[in-house]
Amino acid sequence: MTTVVLADDEALLRKALAALLPLEGEITVLAEAEDGETAVQATLRHLPDVLVIDLEMPGVDGLGAVAEIRRARPEQVVLMLTRHARPGVLRKALKLGVRGFVSKSAEPAHIVSVIKTLHGGKRWIDPDVSALAVVDDCPLTDREIDVLRVTGEGYSVADIATRLHLAEGTVRNYLSNAMQKTQTRTRHEAARYAREHDWL
Repeated sequence: MTTVVLADDEALLRKALAALLPLEGEITVLAEAEDGETAVQATLRHLPDVLVIDLEMPGVDGLGAVAEIRRARPEQVVLMLTRHARPGVLRKALKLGVRGFVSKSAEPAHIVSVIKTLHGGKRWIDPDVSALAVVDDCPLTDREIDVLRVTGEGYSVADIATRLHLAEGTVRNYLSNAMQKTQTRTRHEAARYAREHDWL
């Protein structure tokens, strides 16, 4: 028997999955969550074999919730449900240790088989999800992305340098490169552009 916590803000989908998953295989749904914060609480309280979580949720989104859960429970297995996996999002999720991606339109029987696959220690990314995510058009380096992410939080160059343990001149170079690549005039515009393109 595999235990699961289901987190999705779409009540209809969540309720349908909670009812259908046990019918499709040996799955017990321990709890349901309608947002990221509740998902964190439910996962840490019930300690499921697999957390099945929606990527887009109000407040704390799926990625935010997974980051918090894995800080407290690094071994937690996560299956992420998504409508459209953008390259930046998929990269971030994989870095966080998400082991599986399934399209929200998948059949319950397929979701059950993926839950079993992940519980068995393997990974799974639906072909349609990976096809979308492979089209990676981000020209920024990881360090440029880091610097823009912190810029987006409103920090000065000196603060960014301190937070990322870099010299101020290095931060300015990264910001200058990022502005050239995004063809923007200011670092804040560059950060906004990168966020709109899901590079951050």
